[in-house]
Amino acid sequence: MNQRLKHLFHSKVIIRAFLESILKLNPKLLIKNPVLFVLGTASFIICLLIVFPVYFHTEDQITYNINVFFVLLFTILFANFAEALAEGRGRVHADSLIKTRKELKAKRLSNDGSITVVAGSELRIGDRVLVEMGDLIPGDGRIIEGIAAIDESSVNGESALVIREANSKNSSVIGGTFVASDWIQVEITVNPGHTFLDRMVQMVESATRQKSPNEIALTTLLAVLTLIFLIVVITLYPLAEFVGIHLEISSLVVLLVCLIPTTIGGLLSAIGISGIDRVTRINVLAKSGKAVETAGDINTVILDKTGTITFGNRMAAAFYPVKGVSPEQLVDAAVLASLFDETPEGRSIIELGKRHHNISDLKAYQGEVISFTAEERMSGLNLNGSFFRKGAVSAICSYITVRGGHIPEELGERSDYIARKGGTPLAVSKDNHILGIIYLKDTIKPGIRERLSYLHQMGIRTIMCTGDNPLTAATIAHEVGIDAYYAESKPEDKLQLVRAEQSEGKLVAMTGDGVNDAPALAQADVGIAMNSGTSVAKEAANMVDLDSDPMKILDVISIGKQLLITRGAVTTFSIANDFSKYFAILPAMFEASMPQLQIFNIMQLQSPTTAVLSALIFNAVIIPLLIPVALRGVTYKPMSANQLLSRNLAIYGVGGLILPFLGIKIIDTLLNILN
Repeated sequence: MNQRLKHLFHSKVIIRAFLESILKLNPKLLIKNPVLFVLGTASFIICLLIVFPVYFHTEDQITYNINVFFVLLFTILFANFAEALAEGRGRVHADSLIKTRKELKAKRLSNDGSITVVAGSELRIGDRVLVEMGDLIPGDGRIIEGIAAIDESSVNGESALVIREANSKNSSVIGGTFVASDWIQVEITVNPGHTFLDRMVQMVESATRQKSPNEIALTTLLAVLTLIFLIVVITLYPLAEFVGIHLEISSLVVLLVCLIPTTIGGLLSAIGISGIDRVTRINVLAKSGKAVETAGDINTVILDKTGTITFGNRMAAAFYPVKGVSPEQLVDAAVLASLFDETPEGRSIIELGKRHHNISDLKAYQGEVISFTAEERMSGLNLNGSFFRKGAVSAICSYITVRGGHIPEELGERSDYIARKGGTPLAVSKDNHILGIIYLKDTIKPGIRERLSYLHQMGIRTIMCTGDNPLTAATIAHEVGIDAYYAESKPEDKLQLVRAEQSEGKLVAMTGDGVNDAPALAQADVGIAMNSGTSVAKEAANMVDLDSDPMKILDVISIGKQLLITRGAVTTFSIANDFSKYFAILPAMFEASMPQLQIFNIMQLQSPTTAVLSALIFNAVIIPLLIPVALRGVTYKPMSANQLLSRNLAIYGVGGLILPFLGIKIIDTLLNILN
């Protein structure tokens, strides 16, 4: 039995789910699910037949009615158990998180290097803590020094250790997880009350779960089907009496129960609840189950280039001066423009400059720092009356043009050459003169083309948004197989792109981490913010990726589609089951009055009583048998909608037709042996 199956059937989960399933027999709770409410009403009617047999002339059927009552009762309990099991898993998880949260201790580091042991609840954003082997990480944060193997099973249920290290995309850590080796220094990034543990506890303990549009639509369909079958069964009794056929009330109740889609009705809530649990296990915090299911219907995915499609650690690879400018002049200006740029790109420009040219002591330079902004797309330094700038070629050209400067003829050619190589050209200027180009080299992530192909197989359109120039964007897009790209994008461009796609009736997903991504993340149907990103982005999104891996969106979409397919598969199986059960119940109901209907008794069931009970018992037993499928989900493979439909019909449609024949026959045989 694998780790997830053990987690699914943990003794604490089972016990709590069993108790919850009894409490859920409350009619006020049952009425929220039309199928279960009808089951409850049917059980109550059978109970009346047992308690008042004289009034209903059922004195000779008490034993039979008692059997029917208990089977119906267990059917409701099994259906409630499925939902309670899904909820219970989260609650047991929440209990362990609450316990962990209360017990967390932190070794807080002061500026002089001394260590003070404090409660985890006292930590605030910016605090630094030492976490050694055997310690629990006291709060959400990022590793600023060291590397360690961390056990995150308390969060995601996976026993495999993960490696987290400083200065990498795997530097984020979660409070309550266990350091299994080495040591790390962690900078706290979240205040108490807003940590992953707190969010998980709040989410699990919330009173209600928001239903998705698909779930609401399916619930409505089940209610309509239930009403139709209820009318059919109610009118069947007077029609039968009119033609001289007497039907027992208990048999009509059993017919109704087997007609209505009890299987999907009992498992519907469990399938929806399990979606949040599954994304949690890939270290994604979903703020609602609706967001998880919406991911399954996504038509368009908007991706950033840097850090998503490429590694994002763009490093300076070469300097290309324009005519009339010496390499030394270009390097000096590039270094001065990057002097106070703390990004990896800025540091790499300085390091490359030192290797190419003898640069004097940089600490001696002091001036007005011009910070980079998404709108201006340039940065630099004002020093001793000179203005040094570096940035996107188009931005620098506009800057120089406004100042009355001249754009060198060969600038565009050299910029295009770098862009065609998949690099990013940065123009460098001093005052109103462009001195040349810096070649920033980036590397496409291995396997990204295959992962994007996976999205295409799902029928999802991919769009790349980047601040790079059109040639670089086109080169990268062609190499990895992106459907469309938008170059030199500003924050408002991303928002407009999301709205444009939505105006065509499409559902849009996107990832982001900055303040400039927040409007688009909020507008997108599924917005996934990186845990390493700004608090504004995380508040705007409806999901947060704790590993800060932008391509995690693929896993989220797969889980969303798996949820939808699971619901469709169980629905198909449930309807197919109902068809098969007719061959057991109808011949049994009309055997005395219409012997010719025995031709439909193709299962050769022993008696009308065992036939009805066998169908009813199978109807009850199939629900708990499908609980693992509902909670773990049907295996999803990317394919077209027609292929998915054919696959579901072949497996769950045909299987749903055949299995009841076998199951009912086996139960009928066992009942006759016991009798």
